[in-house]
Amino acid sequence: MSKIREPRYRKIAFQIAEKIVNNEYKVGSKLHARSTLSVTFGVSAETARKAINILSDLDIVKPIHGSGIEVLSRERAKYFLNQAQETTNIQTIHDQINDLIETQRTSLNSLSDSLTALFDQTQRVQRHNPLTPYEFSLSDSSKQLGESIGNLNIWQNTGATIIAILHNEELVVSPGPYAVIESGDTLYFVGTEMAFHAVQNFFNN
Repeated sequence: MSKIREPRYRKIAFQIAEKIVNNEYKVGSKLHARSTLSVTFGVSAETARKAINILSDLDIVKPIHGSGIEVLSRERAKYFLNQAQETTNIQTIHDQINDLIETQRTSLNSLSDSLTALFDQTQRVQRHNPLTPYEFSLSDSSKQLGESIGNLNIWQNTGATIIAILHNEELVVSPGPYAVIESGDTLYFVGTEMAFHAVQNFFNN
């Protein structure tokens, strides 16, 4: 059964975003240097740097050389947390279904309820968010194997945003730009139908 592993730097990004939403870090204020943030959250400086990079990419904060990290937007921080929660809800239901299949029991009613819950959850996300999750499995022939999401510029080339990678039966949610694409991986992403076809062409050519 696939397991969700949340990257540590992603958790720290959530914690910083929560403090922004709760006005503990106010818009326009300056956060401490990355080294100080690493002490505050009990992580390495590199983990703190990756967390800030995520928030910077989403225009929630802006690192200013020699002057700390400026808080830019409470609304974008709130949107970031809401989208993460929607994705987590869907993955939780996905795990419940995998548990039922793995036990190989005859409780078909429970499995049917979980499938219905997954369908209802997906429909609810679609109503509030026009982007519908897709999945794509990578073949051994793909030339992009061994490259990170950031290096491949997937969003710029396809318009798709990677929300999870299934690798060796382990599901990594919100992998970020540093995750490496490998043979046999399954990509889960959001985007338009055009983006879905663009992803197929991007990895098959």
